[in-house]
Amino acid sequence: MWQSSPPGSIYDYVRIASFSIGPDGLIEQWSRRAAGLFGMTSHEVVGRDPVEAFMPAELRDEGRRRVAEILDGKEWTGYVPFRMPGEDGAHGVAEIYVMPSETANGERAALCIVVDVRALRLVETDLAASQAIFGQSPFGFVLFGMDFTVVRANQRFATVFGGEADDHRGRTVDDYLSGPEADRLSRTLKRVLETGQAVTDLQLVGSAPGAGESRHWSMNLYRVHSGAGRPVGVAGLATDVTRRHMAAREAASARRNLALLNEAGARIGNSLDLETTARELLDVAVPGFCDLASVDLYQGLLTGEEAPPGSWGSRNPAQSVGSAELRRVAMASAVSDALSATEPESAASDGHTGPPALGSVHRYPFHSPCAVALRTGLVEDVPGDDSSFVHSTLAVPMVAHDTVVGLVQFSRTKGSESFGERDRALATELAARAAVCIDNARLYRREHERALILQRSLLPPGDPEAAGLDIACRYLPGNTATEVGGDWFDVIELPGHRTALVVGDVMGRGLRAAVAMGELRTAVRTLALLDLEPAEVLSALDEVARGLGTPGGGERSDGFGGGGGAQWPSRAAHKSREADLSEVYLATCVYAVYDPVTRRCTFANAGHLPPVVVEPGEPALLLDVPPGMPLGVGGEPFEEVEVELREGALLALYTDGLVESRDHPLDEGLEALREALTSPVRPLENVCDHVLTTLDTRHGEDDIALLMARIQGLPADAIGDWTLPREPRSVGRARELARTQLLAWDLDDLVDTTELLVSELVTNALRYGEGEIRLRLLRDRTLVCEVWDAGLVQPRRRRARDTDEGGRGLQLVGLLSAAWGSRRTPRGKTVWFELALPDGAPAAELSVEQLLSMY
Repeated sequence: MWQSSPPGSIYDYVRIASFSIGPDGLIEQWSRRAAGLFGMTSHEVVGRDPVEAFMPAELRDEGRRRVAEILDGKEWTGYVPFRMPGEDGAHGVAEIYVMPSETANGERAALCIVVDVRALRLVETDLAASQAIFGQSPFGFVLFGMDFTVVRANQRFATVFGGEADDHRGRTVDDYLSGPEADRLSRTLKRVLETGQAVTDLQLVGSAPGAGESRHWSMNLYRVHSGAGRPVGVAGLATDVTRRHMAAREAASARRNLALLNEAGARIGNSLDLETTARELLDVAVPGFCDLASVDLYQGLLTGEEAPPGSWGSRNPAQSVGSAELRRVAMASAVSDALSATEPESAASDGHTGPPALGSVHRYPFHSPCAVALRTGLVEDVPGDDSSFVHSTLAVPMVAHDTVVGLVQFSRTKGSESFGERDRALATELAARAAVCIDNARLYRREHERALILQRSLLPPGDPEAAGLDIACRYLPGNTATEVGGDWFDVIELPGHRTALVVGDVMGRGLRAAVAMGELRTAVRTLALLDLEPAEVLSALDEVARGLGTPGGGERSDGFGGGGGAQWPSRAAHKSREADLSEVYLATCVYAVYDPVTRRCTFANAGHLPPVVVEPGEPALLLDVPPGMPLGVGGEPFEEVEVELREGALLALYTDGLVESRDHPLDEGLEALREALTSPVRPLENVCDHVLTTLDTRHGEDDIALLMARIQGLPADAIGDWTLPREPRSVGRARELARTQLLAWDLDDLVDTTELLVSELVTNALRYGEGEIRLRLLRDRTLVCEVWDAGLVQPRRRRARDTDEGGRGLQLVGLLSAAWGSRRTPRGKTVWFELALPDGAPAAELSVEQLLSMY
């Protein structure tokens, strides 16, 4: 088949030329390639001596001898230098093959074939370099023809896929790859051949002949052209990237694990609820780490039972009762709702066996992997079941502070990778983080319950009663996410039917705040029973609070005694500890004493919010009571404010949780409280409910204490008040006045006892007191008798000797009265006793022992 030589053929690169020499030794024919090689046209060369035409002068003699030998019929091959055209007289070297010939007349001539040696050497170098790159490359090199069969492959390619390099000629991609991968490579080859766009890093997966493990290759494909630019096939350079792929997968796994741990740190432990923490763990693990998961916690942990480390799970190999009771608290699945069907069986508390359901209480068999994990604290592999779609499960104990608190199971379904060592470490870390949060929640719940029990035990039970007051109270603890606070209120009955109203708030939260609240409340009751003025009560309470905030409970001072320089370091350390502890015991408190006879209320404030008073028909007002410093600060005296309250007035004492939160400032809360209290007259219980409903009290940020009292002074006919001169006959006058008043009140049963005791108190006032004497009888829930004089000496009970004629008056008062005592007043003292009102039953007579105790 005849065809023209396309451009870019081998002859263009080799540059072969020809010319002929006639019998006369002159050039007869000159080809176009010769003209291009030597740079001389046929007009310049034909008819000339070739030696003279293009050989250097110093070689011409040798050249003529060679031409003569050729014309004599001798073939000759050699290298001949020549002048190169257009290169400033530079010399080239041509390889000439001279073949003798004959003309039509039988004369000898010669045909000369000329090759540019420099071009030939370039071609040889290119071929050698191409062969070196193709054959010695450490990468698999393959050339696909136009029909996508292998035209050529190097030895590296043959090493991977077997045989010699020539054995792969004519093979297709189906001989190397599985169906889907072969189809993908075929489509890519076709696209590269059609478009000419190279493809880099084409990832292919397959198995080398005789190897069972899967390999990964990265392949670069590009279209190959001839010298004329015509496509002749597609070349591929394949690299085994299995190790790189495994390293990338390990790196991706490590990044995923770090991301999971980071997410776990952010999401697990946001709640102090045990079940919520377990669900947070599964939210992180599914589906990022596994397909299925469940969490079991020890039943004793959930019920609040205290158990020493290790006692929740049996550790005696001789026993076969299985694990201790656990409760399934959380389950999660990314593939199916039938999570329980994939888990090992356990024994339920009712005796049934099977996978545990959410919320069920169960035990694991003693030799099961789950029970072993609970006993040993080590991760155990749970074998899969052929009938189940789960193929890999880890039973991971939840260990916190060397104590196993539960078990978490992570499972992966068929089609997912099995758990590796890195996964086991991650599972252990996830379980440990959740375990610490669960244990912290357990400890917090225990402390919270104890503090709540302590706090509730110190609050007044029900609605307290007081003379001349209608009282209602409310206490709302913060939500479960906040710790127990130090809010408290109290209603304390004082002598003379007076009542002390107290509301306080210890700064800080938790068990220590509740304990401090209890100690301060006890101190307030003790100080109140001493019948001190409100300012004096707060001053004494401030000293108590300062003592609570000092190591050892003593009074705080700036030093330990002397002022030597050697004491400075320890004094500084002591003051540092004091600062840390005293801050916990700072508290605010408002203390009020109400007298139902005068309807006057005396207030003293230690850094607390001001009381609110609502007079009938008037808007609510904040009482201007000097706030003073909080308890525990010290150094500043407290002031008193006395206010006369109208009948039916409303008094409200409260803590800051009622009027302050993050959503609104304190001023807005106080204004809202005033508006809620300024309303038509309604029952006091309804007023409390209205206040709590109107104000934003459900923020749960702090405890709320509310104490409300409606003023109901004693009626005038329930009071008997007389002034007696300082003379002996006042004793008889006092008995007469008391008898008359009791008969008017229909308290005939108390006449004799009251006369006797009034006689004793008035006699003592005459004997040991000063100034005029005042007698007052008050009838409310009990009968109270008060005797006032200007003397400051307090009465004291003593045991009289057998020979003494007196000294038994106060003993008699103590035996016959329900209660008695004395208190200081601004201008003297008051001695009082209290008698229970008769209930129709005969009065109890004194026993012989009681009578003899006076002698």
